[in-house]
Amino acid sequence: MNNLDISFNDEIDFLKDNTRSWIPWITNLLLSAKKEIGKKNPQEVSINFVSSEKIHEINKKYRGKDRPTDVISFAIEDGEEDDLMSKFAIEDPDFVEDIGDLFICINVVKKQSIDYGTGFDREFGYTLVHGYLHLNGYDHIEDQEAEKMFSIQGKVLREYGLPLYPDQETHGKQIH
Repeated sequence: MNNLDISFNDEIDFLKDNTRSWIPWITNLLLSAKKEIGKKNPQEVSINFVSSEKIHEINKKYRGKDRPTDVISFAIEDGEEDDLMSKFAIEDPDFVEDIGDLFICINVVKKQSIDYGTGFDREFGYTLVHGYLHLNGYDHIEDQEAEKMFSIQGKVLREYGLPLYPDQETHGKQIH
């Protein structure tokens, strides 16, 4: 295990796109994010590629938002048990932390890449890192939290060759 075990559920056949070998690209990007936040223990995450209709349904049911979105994260550890799980991870370096599930709608990511003028790779990378950080307890509701989360996100993307433009450093706060 490369310290990040990713299971994929591809309902839209995105991973069959031959323009790139997506699994190593995704894995390496998320490993960069994992390193940046200082997570040393092994982690498991599930990434689900879904249709606009499916993400719309999930967004409405779980977030009360009646529209499709780019990514929805369901963290396993979300609340008071976080401290207990972190303790296990520190005490047992072989402890595998299941951080949760990401649901990503490639059609929305493509649309946003055009709307924001970022290009698909950068927008997809942004979406992956953004969701991954949410699964690890980061948020952007309060300004101070947002500053920290977007700083990490921006650094990971820059180092991976997917830099943000200065006016895009915080665009996620307005759209999520």
